[in-house]
Amino acid sequence: MYNFFVEESSKTLDGYEISGKDYNHIKNVLRMKTGDDILVTFGGKSDLCCITDFSDDKVITKIIKPDFNDTELPVKIHLFQGIAKGEKMELIIQKAVELGVYEIIPVEMKRCIAKIEGNKVKQKTERFNLISESGAKQSKRNVIPKVKEPMAFNRALEYAKGLDMLIVPYECASGMQATKDCLSKIKRGMKIGVIIGAEGGFDESEIESAKQLENANIISLGNRILRTETASITALSLLMLHAESNL
Repeated sequence: MYNFFVEESSKTLDGYEISGKDYNHIKNVLRMKTGDDILVTFGGKSDLCCITDFSDDKVITKIIKPDFNDTELPVKIHLFQGIAKGEKMELIIQKAVELGVYEIIPVEMKRCIAKIEGNKVKQKTERFNLISESGAKQSKRNVIPKVKEPMAFNRALEYAKGLDMLIVPYECASGMQATKDCLSKIKRGMKIGVIIGAEGGFDESEIESAKQLENANIISLGNRILRTETASITALSLLMLHAESNL
C-alpha cells in the first residue's frame, strides 16, 4: 500500500485533499482510481484512507481507519554519520530511514575521504532529505527523518550531549560484553545517538573526545573491520531489533 505525507492544510473534516507532486504521482504515475486505499501520514500518525474523488488538482480521500499503522521505534535514534563518498552516503541514509532512525546528522571527521564544499551544502542537504522522504514512504514510516546540514565533529559531540545515550562503535574496542551491557540500559522513550566513523575510521583524538561525554559508550560490533556503510547498518539493526523485541 502506498504512503503519502501531507501538511495540516491538506486536512478536511473526514479525510485529506492531496495536491502537488503527490497528486500527479497518484493519478498519472500509479493510475489509482476511486475506491483505492492509501496510507496518509500527518503529524506522526498514519490513517488508512479511501480515494473518493479526483478534482482538477486534488485527490479527495476519506479516512476509513484512523491511527492505522504505527511503525516508529519506541526510542528515537539519531545517526551521526561520518561523511562518505557519493552513493555510499545516499545508501546509508536510505537504509537508516528504513531501519527506523529518527534523525541523521552528516559529520565532518578527520579521516573523511569525501567533503561537502560550502557552496554545495544546501544542494546536498536537499538531496539527502529527498532520499529520506523516499525511504520513509517505501517503509511506511510515520515520520520523515530530518537530515541536517553537515556538522564538524566537535559540534556533533555538543549536540549529542543533549541525548540520553551516545553509542560509539569503534574497531579497537574489545569484547562484546560492553555492547550487551549498553543495549541492556536502553529504555522506552530514550533519545539515543549512534556515531559512525568515516571511511578512514575514527582518529584517536576523536575517540578521546567522545570518551569525555558522560553519556558515551564505546562498543564493539565484532572482530572484523567493517566499512562505514556496513558499520552503520549493523549498529542500527542491533538497536532496531533490541527496541522492537525488548521495549
